[in-house]
Amino acid sequence: MGGIVAIVGRPNVGKSTFFNRLIKKREAIVDAVSGVTRDRHYGQSDWNGIEFSVIDTGGYVEGSDDIFQKEIDKQVNLAIEEADAILFLVDVAEGLTGMDETIAQLLRRSQKPVFLTANKGDNAKMSENVTEFYALGYDHIYTVSAINGSGTGDLLDELVKVLPQQSEKEEDLPRFAVVGRPNAGKSSFINALIGEERYIVTDIAGTTRDSIDTQYNRFGFDFNLVDTAGIRKKSKVKEDIEFYSVMRSVRAIEYCDVCLLLVDATRSFDGQVQNIFWLAHRNNKGIVILVNKWDLVEKETLSTKIFEEQIRQKIAPFKDVPIVFISSLNKQRIFKAIETAVTIYKNRSNRIATRKLNDTILPIIESHPPPSYKGKFVKIKFCTQLPTPHPQFAFFCNLPQYVKEPYKRFIENKMREQFDFNGIPIQLFFRKK
Repeated sequence: MGGIVAIVGRPNVGKSTFFNRLIKKREAIVDAVSGVTRDRHYGQSDWNGIEFSVIDTGGYVEGSDDIFQKEIDKQVNLAIEEADAILFLVDVAEGLTGMDETIAQLLRRSQKPVFLTANKGDNAKMSENVTEFYALGYDHIYTVSAINGSGTGDLLDELVKVLPQQSEKEEDLPRFAVVGRPNAGKSSFINALIGEERYIVTDIAGTTRDSIDTQYNRFGFDFNLVDTAGIRKKSKVKEDIEFYSVMRSVRAIEYCDVCLLLVDATRSFDGQVQNIFWLAHRNNKGIVILVNKWDLVEKETLSTKIFEEQIRQKIAPFKDVPIVFISSLNKQRIFKAIETAVTIYKNRSNRIATRKLNDTILPIIESHPPPSYKGKFVKIKFCTQLPTPHPQFAFFCNLPQYVKEPYKRFIENKMREQFDFNGIPIQLFFRKK
């Protein structure tokens, strides 16, 4: 693991645009509206063979009355504490402001290497305006353009010199995406797990906008947790920023290994939660359903069983999914949720030997063969697991086109009885022998 670099500055100086340029991806949401970024946002970058982590932060504003701004300022301070070096971004086009001077004082107290970076120096005329920033007390100013990349090479040459030496390259870790409707408690769940206020949490739906990674390395577990923005119905999405937030959440589902689907116990397993469930299912991801805010529900003896049965009816025919009842606020069963997710991840990579598969499944098929169709009988002779990241099986028979969906579900259910594929979608393909 290399060093950590934090990008800090007042709102709308181009921090997220510069972050996207460094990590070579469009991960942080960029908009002309001030205050788009809220949480600390992490990414990986490298320069001349030296890898390092980059933290994008929200714009720092001291003394604001905005409920989000106070939390954003707290996140900026945490990012400064974490970082080995700091890129202090200022805006050449707007010039020196009082907020820039406030941030400069904050950074001086941190005792960290600070690189004053004048952004939006897109042309020679703009670059001439950087001299006023010497009033901040820095010996050198790096003029860059986050949009076209000019000047970033000189900055990165100096930056990597002050970063700590990196250790051996780390292996790819499992990715667990925490998904759900807005305000289901996704950020609270991750904060409870890692034991610090890593993500901003408010009662306002839509607080989280980007999809953000956190490495979890405790109690023998090692994986990446991805906090995502809440996914609402398309008709409810009005702002451009929320549209991009939802797109990133969908992409987080596509790139993860296991989806932790958080359900608000006070709102039930409604249509939008089902849509998110089937989105994860279509992408062949492991799924764990976490019923959050269970402490707010008035319970009777069979409340848990009734609620669980209602969920299983709505996700039929894929009922083989673990359901854990948790409370992020009280930290009830949150570690059981993680243990379950790790088990599901292992199930997803299960490999069944071809001989064992045939010895188990073929006798079941012989005793319950596919129904005849137009007087013709389907004979399944052989089956094998395909070499794919998630469980896929090929069945070889004489008339694959006559094997209908109900019989495929029968075979899938029998396979789930014999082998442990709890929480994992299975795909069956019938091919001509």
